[in-house]
Order: sequence, then C-alpha cells, then structure tokens
Amino acid sequence: MNITKENVNALNAIVKVDIVAEDYKDKVAEVLNDYRKKANIPGFRKGHVPMGMVKKQYGKAVMIDEVNKLLQESLNKFLVEEKLDILGNPLPVVNEDFSWDTDQFSFEFELGLAPEFDVDIKGKNKITEYKIVATDELIDKEVENIQNRYGKLITLEEAEEHSNVTGTFVNEENEINKKSTFLVNDLKGKKNEKKFIGAKVGDVIEVETKKLFEEDTKLAQVLGVTKEVADELDTKVTFTVEEVNKTEPAELDQELFDKLFPDGSVKTVTELKDKIKQDAEGQFQQQADQQLLNAVTEYLVDSTKFDLPAEFLQKWLQTAGEKELTAEEAQEEYTKSEKGLRYQLIEGKIMKDNEIKLEYAELLDYTKGFIKAQMAQFGNMNPEEEELNNIAGRVLGNQEEAQRLQSQLLSQKFLAFYKENMEFKTKEVSYEDFIKEVYK
Repeated sequence: MNITKENVNALNAIVKVDIVAEDYKDKVAEVLNDYRKKANIPGFRKGHVPMGMVKKQYGKAVMIDEVNKLLQESLNKFLVEEKLDILGNPLPVVNEDFSWDTDQFSFEFELGLAPEFDVDIKGKNKITEYKIVATDELIDKEVENIQNRYGKLITLEEAEEHSNVTGTFVNEENEINKKSTFLVNDLKGKKNEKKFIGAKVGDVIEVETKKLFEEDTKLAQVLGVTKEVADELDTKVTFTVEEVNKTEPAELDQELFDKLFPDGSVKTVTELKDKIKQDAEGQFQQQADQQLLNAVTEYLVDSTKFDLPAEFLQKWLQTAGEKELTAEEAQEEYTKSEKGLRYQLIEGKIMKDNEIKLEYAELLDYTKGFIKAQMAQFGNMNPEEEELNNIAGRVLGNQEEAQRLQSQLLSQKFLAFYKENMEFKTKEVSYEDFIKEVYK
C-alpha cells in the first residue's frame, strides 16, 4: 500500500491511496474460509462446501468490503500520523473509470486544511465591560414588591386606582370567555381607568381591546389568547366584575425579615436593601459577563483574518447531514455557519497557544456544583458526596447534557482568560441603561 499527499494550495490537498492484492488477500481468504465453515448449501455437508463455490458466490463482495475497511483504516491512520488539521471529512474524488474487476485499486480524497493564523488578544479594541448596578429606585421597587407579595388582601366595596379587579371578559364573536385579575392602574389612559374606578361586584363594563393595557402582553394574558391574536384584535368586550380587593403591604418588621431569610441574617431595612442589591447585582453580573463574552467573540472574529477552504466546505456540507443538500442549499448553510466555524478555530488556537485545558475532574466538580444548587432549591442543603457523584455520573453519561455542561465550563474559562489578558473600557450603568445600550 502507498499513501501520498499533494498540496493543491495552503487550504486544499489531495490524498492518494494505492492498494494492491497483497494488502488485502490474506484477510479476504480468512473471511471466505470462515464463510465456508458456516455455509449451509444443499448437497454439501456443513464445512465441506468447495472453496471455489464459496469464492464464486461471496468472493467479490468480501473483497470489496475488506478493501473499503482497509482504505478507511489506512486513511484515518495517515491523517493522525501526519498530524493533518483538517476541516470536515475527506471527500472521495469520483473516478468515472473505476472498476472492481481488478486486483489493484487507486483512490483519491480531497482534504480541506485548517488555516494557519495568529490571534492578537493584546491588540487595541473598543470593547466595553459593563458593571450593572442596582439603583435605589430598583431596590425600593423590589422592597415594595416583597411587601405586596407578603401582604394581606382586603375586600373593597368598589374599585380604586390601585385595587385588583377580578371578573370575566366575554366576546361571543371571537369566542372569548376568560376569568382574569388585573390592577386598575395597569389599564392604559384615564378613559379606561374611569370606567373601572367605582365599579362594584356585578357591574358589567364594556371596553375596547385596542390600547386597553399599558403593557402589550397584558391583553393576551387576560383574554386567554396568543399575543399574535391580541395584537390584531380590535373589538369590544364586556367585563363582569366578580371581586374587588387590594393588597395591604406587609410591615417591614422582623417577622417579614425572618420569612425572607430564616437564618436571621437580616434585622433592619438597610440590611434587607443590601441583600436585595447584592442578589440583583449578582444576577446582573451573569448578563454582563455573557454580553462581554459575546462582544469579545465578535471582536476576535472580525479582527482575526484568515481564509477558509470555502469551496471544499460547501461541497462537504452537501453530504454531511442526514439529508443531501443542493449546491445552493449548501452555500446558504455555509454562509450561516461560517462565523461560528471561524470562532471555533480561533478558540482552538487560543486554547493551544495558552494551554487552556478542560480536565474531566473539573467537569465532574462543575456538574456536582450544578446539581447541588438544584437540590438546594428543594431544601436539600447538604447532600452526601456519594449521592452527588452518582447523579453527576448519570448526567455526564448523557452525551448531549455532558456537551452542554462542558460548553458552559469552557465559556467560564475563556471569560476568565479574556478578563485577565485583554483590556476593556469599564462602564457603570443601571440595568435599564444596560438593556438600552446592548439590546437597542
């Protein structure tokens, strides 16, 4: 057997595999001999079928099968030994004159080679690292929400601006018949509010669905329809009042603090606000970190220039999936996935150059931490180590789940690496301003 590689250019190569009879004949003979021992052919005792008959019946099929096995094994071994960094998989070159009616064969494969490039993480960039702070307004709003969640419902004779009304919306033509509860001040405009303020149990109120609530999603919720239906709905509905009440906020006292923090860590309103601020900014940090990772990804893809074997990859995509694609479909798929492929190559280069590794022990510990956090939500604060190990083993035994957790852990490693090695512009913002700037 002889395997050779010829570079077409820096990104494409052809591998030629020449196979002669001596490379496969012993294996073919072994397989045919095994067939002979097991063959049940009328007129012959088992194991005594003439070899000529076995060869005539199975010889060519066995030879083709063994040549293909040898070809695949040899090609894979060659790629490993030559340390070829390829993209996609080798593509066989179609030979119109190929025939199995011989004992010597020559096969050719196209290779798409990974480009060589450098990643400059120290270069000048305009990436902003956001520090999201919890404003006094946000903290006060959360205190108010807590007081309302733990407050008492008081029944009212008639609806007020800040009261809850419960009743049934009806429109027979649009098949609407939905019991719902909402705040009077959730309504949009004084005209709608006036219709409800002063309403009593049993009153029937007619309103227009268009611009009924301040929030666009509220109408779909109270009418029990999809957002798409609610957006198009422009009709009248009746609302029959069934209950009117309001929430008396809970007192900010030790009883409430102990409900929120049974460990006794909060004893004053100031300490409660500090806890809210800490928890909120912890959650905000996760969003800020994800935004930073996305921004670095965009920056590295845009600033790291290299060519790809685009023609080869489009050809490979045509046959890579379960369904064969047309040339046009493959080109479209390549366009959609090119940026992701570029970042995978950049990520791999950074890992190699900076010896960033992911050990199984790290993944196991990360998985156990994830499981422990979930168990804590259900009251199990101190699970046994053996239990954690068993659950983590089962989780990582699921390939899809293992890949998801591995991706999350790698993202954390890259984020830490970028923060340590890249310079960013730091900007302190409120959560509202962060949303406006990042998701505008």
